Amino acid sequence: MQRTAWKYYPRQQDHNTEQNREKSPACVQLQLMMSSSFNIFRVGISVVIMCIFYKSAVDSLSELSPQKYFSTLQPGKASLAYFCQADSPRTSIFLEELNEAITPLQDYGISVAKVNCVKEETSRYCGKEEDLMKAYLFRGNILLREFPTDVLFDVNAIVAHVLFALLFNEVKYITTLEDLQNIENALKGKANIAFSYVRAIGTPEHRAVMEAAFVYGTTYQFVLTTETALLESIGNEDIENAHLYFFHCKQVLDLTLQCRRTLMEQPLTTLNIHQFIKTMEAPLLGVPVEFLVLDDIDSLISHVESNVHIEEIQEDEDEDTKSPNMDVQDDEVAETVYRDRKRPLPLELTVELTEETFNTTVVASDSIVLFYAGWQAVSMAFLQSYIDLAIKLKGTSTMLLTRVNCADWSDLCTKQNVTEFPVVKMYKEGKNPVSYVGMLGTEDLLKFIQLSRISCPVNITSVQEAEEYLSGELYKDLISYSSVSVLGLFSPNMTTAKEDFTEAGNYLKGYAITGIYSEEDVLILSDKYAATLPALLLSRHKEGKIESIPLANSHAQDIIQIITNALLETFPEITVENLPIYLRLQKPLLILFSDGSINPQYKKAILMLVKEKHLDSLTPCWLNLKNTPVGRGILQSYFDTMPPLPLLVVVNLHSGGQVFAFPSDQAITEQNLLLWLKKLEAGLENHITILPAQEWKPPLPAYDFLSMMDAAASQHPTRKDPECTKEMDVQENDKKQHEDKSAIIKEPIETLRIKHWNRSNWFKEGEKSFRHDNKEL
Repeated sequence: MQRTAWKYYPRQQDHNTEQNREKSPACVQLQLMMSSSFNIFRVGISVVIMCIFYKSAVDSLSELSPQKYFSTLQPGKASLAYFCQADSPRTSIFLEELNEAITPLQDYGISVAKVNCVKEETSRYCGKEEDLMKAYLFRGNILLREFPTDVLFDVNAIVAHVLFALLFNEVKYITTLEDLQNIENALKGKANIAFSYVRAIGTPEHRAVMEAAFVYGTTYQFVLTTETALLESIGNEDIENAHLYFFHCKQVLDLTLQCRRTLMEQPLTTLNIHQFIKTMEAPLLGVPVEFLVLDDIDSLISHVESNVHIEEIQEDEDEDTKSPNMDVQDDEVAETVYRDRKRPLPLELTVELTEETFNTTVVASDSIVLFYAGWQAVSMAFLQSYIDLAIKLKGTSTMLLTRVNCADWSDLCTKQNVTEFPVVKMYKEGKNPVSYVGMLGTEDLLKFIQLSRISCPVNITSVQEAEEYLSGELYKDLISYSSVSVLGLFSPNMTTAKEDFTEAGNYLKGYAITGIYSEEDVLILSDKYAATLPALLLSRHKEGKIESIPLANSHAQDIIQIITNALLETFPEITVENLPIYLRLQKPLLILFSDGSINPQYKKAILMLVKEKHLDSLTPCWLNLKNTPVGRGILQSYFDTMPPLPLLVVVNLHSGGQVFAFPSDQAITEQNLLLWLKKLEAGLENHITILPAQEWKPPLPAYDFLSMMDAAASQHPTRKDPECTKEMDVQENDKKQHEDKSAIIKEPIETLRIKHWNRSNWFKEGEKSFRHDNKEL
């Protein structure tokens, strides 16, 4: 069943369901069974199903003629009617499910019947063939809903749909986080909320929620959604199962505070929901309560004494091993890993490799291998991103995702030239492995894998294919990962230039889309795009333009730099992820801070200055505070207080640390900007602040495991022979006392040394890569 089935039910009429409820014997029994502390009402409803069934399958349903049926309708009473030809043999399966639904529907005051149409009948409900495939819900003689019979596919769907249609005041269906927040704000200080997510309308979980809403709908506001994005936005990523949250909004008087939320951990059944809601009504306990049943007083004393002994031992061990810096997290990544340590990861989505399985696996299939260390925070943080990647690629990629824990297989990692953690390498048959050197995130690694599917450079063989390549049609499925396609144009005899370009393309594999064309008719393309051979054609698909860059006397490294710079946006939005890329340009930043999208006129003015080469010495960019909230802290460090937005500043990170602000009383126009920049260049503008020169270092030094081992060894001097004899006697006695215990396997010192060297090397490499960016933004 498709998840969008709920959209069939519009909520147009505003009937007061509560006024139409009255007690029924079945509901009274349910009330006595469940609780005596709440009121149960019933909706006075008759559901009449008029359908096309076998005669043998309708014995338990009331059979009425159309005239008789309409004469039985009473004001305020509801009925679901399906008109059918008495001799039609269809929908017998549906009727079987309907028969099973009669009893539970009667518990809510809903009766079930069918109406037999005669062939001469030409009313709305008996006339057309398509009308005979719908069920009609009435209250009195007013039509409330139409249901296609295929959505009433079983007893759960029938009960759920009927109650959902009738309890439209008690159960609000929402699709966005904004809808949920609006309801939450409206009910603060007034009532609590029962918010539920079900995968689809008509499921058993949906029925359970509707039955609970029938009982508790006048006490709590029930809210329902089938949108996975809404569930994920409140922090729950388990979209495969139904969930129910209780929002404690009644006690919240401050509208700026969020209602406390309690997640129901049991499956969504009617009884579980009832128990959960009754628990929410009970006084709040500070900690979970555990119950232990002991048969006699001796068991109680033994239990208490043993627990006291264990706690004393644990406290002694904690005091011995506790470091003065133990409570201080020396790295934000480590803190994040510690916080998420209980988060289960579906590691089964990746293949764990060992020294025995590595070669056979990477030879048998194209593989991505993550080399990580289980004891290192960055490795464990990236492992979460790697698993997220596996989830995205599940069932769509021919690339096998694997992993090697170098803490367990240090020799294997050494053989694969792994000297830092984490490292991702791509293995393809007959080719050397390619190391991934991009950002350690899911999206960047996904981009690397997708762009690595094609050759780099791609060999283009005709002018027509070259045009398709430049237009983006040839690899249109990859345009979302790289908005620029690079095509090298060469004469057939330009051997050295082609070799340099091919080397550059191989280096950029996984990061750019590159192609090469060197056929006899290459002049057709060079003339069309005004390119002097050898040349690069840069096709910017977002902007819809193609530009040429000459490559005369350019070596491979030069070509790599040209392409890398060309991939950068002209006026990018700065984020935490892409900031290091633009900092590497070693230019002052011209940043437009904005609380949301920027004014198109501002963007136009800056792009015009870029086009006229007035901003070649700067890196123009903008920062959206809604997407990157850290920008508020940056502005406050510049101005002490939050200035009005939008605001344009120049930040000279790499020489001096001065920060200059564009005058707030001037409009951001091309002319005003150019005049201000000329004043800056002439030294006629005063800076608003100077950023301090400070290095980015962790607050605590890295753990030196070898030093710890040496220090421990120095505390145990060499013993004399008699003492050695005594020690051996003690060991023998100890061995006899513990001969039935499992042996403790200690890790070889060589393995520890490898771990220490790799970790130390990683920190050194990280220090090198960040040393040049030693000022705060």
